[in-house]
Amino acid sequence: MSKKKTIHEINEKLKNGGALVLTAEEVSKMASELSPSEIVKKVDVVTTATFGPMCSSGVFINFGHPEPPIRMQKVLLNDVEAYAGIAAVDAYLGVTQLSRSRPKYGGAHVIEELIAGKDVRLQATSDGTDCYPRREIDTLVNKDTLNEFYMYNPRNAYQNYPAATNAGDRTLYTYMGTLKPRYGNINYSTVGELSPLLNDPELRTIGIGTRIFLCGAQGLVAWNGTQFRTRGETNESGAPLNNDATLAVIGDCRQMDNRYIKAAYYKGYGVSLFVGIGIPIPVLDEDIAHRVSIRNSEIETKIRDYSQADKPEVAVVSYAELQSGKVVLNGKEVKTSPMSSLKRAREIAQTLKQSIIDGEFEITQMVQALPANASVKPLTIRN
Repeated sequence: MSKKKTIHEINEKLKNGGALVLTAEEVSKMASELSPSEIVKKVDVVTTATFGPMCSSGVFINFGHPEPPIRMQKVLLNDVEAYAGIAAVDAYLGVTQLSRSRPKYGGAHVIEELIAGKDVRLQATSDGTDCYPRREIDTLVNKDTLNEFYMYNPRNAYQNYPAATNAGDRTLYTYMGTLKPRYGNINYSTVGELSPLLNDPELRTIGIGTRIFLCGAQGLVAWNGTQFRTRGETNESGAPLNNDATLAVIGDCRQMDNRYIKAAYYKGYGVSLFVGIGIPIPVLDEDIAHRVSIRNSEIETKIRDYSQADKPEVAVVSYAELQSGKVVLNGKEVKTSPMSSLKRAREIAQTLKQSIIDGEFEITQMVQALPANASVKPLTIRN
């Protein structure tokens, strides 16, 4: 049995230039020749990444007080409403909130423009109070005029999101893209062996306080994401089969790079935001070495039929099959298309790898583990 490492020891090796940092894809290739016990001796950190649409995202903004001051009760940014029920000049802008005047424009576009340094029109109204007498304001703001401008995403980086198809007789327009009738196509979102929570399925190194790459900035895991479930069903390789774990993440928007954050519009559904996330996994022992060595051929996901309300499972396929561009479903070859960008995820993994090697990114010890026993409950309708 190989000696276990600590995060402190790995950081010391990084400082001394003696650590080996690889991407998850590079380790997967290495695993064709080396065993987990050999990998743990050679490799110290593995970088993972994803770049895909993450609807449960948004930003907190503090605009500052004008003179005379205002308690903002309704806030519009480029005609997109932000939630103002926090404090006088604080607001939260969610990425899926739509413009009142432009149907293909929403919160994601406002966030992207603010990060790019562009001016955004702020309109705010109030009933007025003795301490906040101003009743309206109409001005331009940008990231340099704001006091705080930080991203807080309640649910990102699903562990293993199911692929989507459509067995019905009409085209469906969904958050998984356009689904053609009669199994006309299959869309999928997870990037396979690069995906963060598939490389640490037990969340042994990823928890509250874990430092991450978030849209080009250094961010943190703030909490478990909403709809977080303890890992359940797995395949023969031990890889999760469901979208169990999720992460709530936080980071400074002023440090972000527009290359790793992109607004998107899906016909018939609305607006979403492509979020770039990279997470380093310290290779502490053989078990983690085994987990980060997993290949696309060993990772499977379910294909679900979106033509029915309960989205029943119609097949289970590997990411090697999905990434090949076609899957055999009911004896017929069906075209597959990724919702996420594998190319950009690879770039994030490489960028994070280089930042770690250059000493710009330190591996952190989590301050608290994510829930060990959690489930998701449906909303019960009561009269």
